[in-house]
Amino acid sequence: MAGCVQDLLMHICPFGEWCNLQPKDAAKMPESAWKLLFYTLSWSYGTYLLFFTEYPFFHDPPSVFYGWEKGMDVPTDIGIAYLLQGSFYGHSIYATVYMDAWRRDSIVMLIHHVVTLTLIVFSYAFRFHNVGILVLFLHDISDVQLEFTKLNVYFKHRGGIYHRLNDVIADLGCLTFSISWFWFRLYWFPLKVLYATCHSSLQSVPNIPFYFFFNALLFALTLMNLYWFLYIVLFVAKVLTGQMQEVNDVREYDVEESKKTTGPRKAGELQLPKSWKEGNHLKNGLIKDKRL
Repeated sequence: MAGCVQDLLMHICPFGEWCNLQPKDAAKMPESAWKLLFYTLSWSYGTYLLFFTEYPFFHDPPSVFYGWEKGMDVPTDIGIAYLLQGSFYGHSIYATVYMDAWRRDSIVMLIHHVVTLTLIVFSYAFRFHNVGILVLFLHDISDVQLEFTKLNVYFKHRGGIYHRLNDVIADLGCLTFSISWFWFRLYWFPLKVLYATCHSSLQSVPNIPFYFFFNALLFALTLMNLYWFLYIVLFVAKVLTGQMQEVNDVREYDVEESKKTTGPRKAGELQLPKSWKEGNHLKNGLIKDKRL
């Protein structure tokens, strides 16, 4: 299902070209549009479950293990969330390798998707679905802000004209994204999720199965969040010190192009990536010559 929606966004019409985006921005736009749509829906549904139902998991994290039993029934509303998230991350593993633009942190992104899908599948199988909903909620909000900011970055130069409104929105989005990443993933995630899984779980279920397996995966997720937060800090530092004058998509398409150029460049000449010159350019988020 996730793949069908993304393919629809990529092929239904060349929206980026219709908006007169720059070629490199038109290539990246469908990927971000699809992710913004999914993360907005998934985070909204997670918000509904945690704040508009009787589930107390956010305000009382230890409650995720209250009444836990092997083979217990999974509520239908939580099961729907797991189905959506599982299908998305299953497709994301394929998309990262074969569909999405290859960037310098794509290996870490691929590991992240594998770890997340493993957590989703096994937490459902062993009935740790309550804590799973909390984990997904704390992560999705940052992705909503990230993709929204990236879309405004792509749209600030279109039709050969600079659009200041999109630039201002991108700057504000970058700021709120940085704050939400730290607050949700590096503060609330350890405070609520890791505390519940490492400490409260043993109090509620002394012989809880796969204790070290699940906590190892959650700690791996935390380390990747720290890894990406270093990117955010370095990016903000460049903006504050004047090394970068505006917010851009700093995750390169081609790792090789970030390390070397294809020869001397004349003053004022636009240096095109080698892959574009060879005809292996991106179109609607797809690249023909994809190398790991």
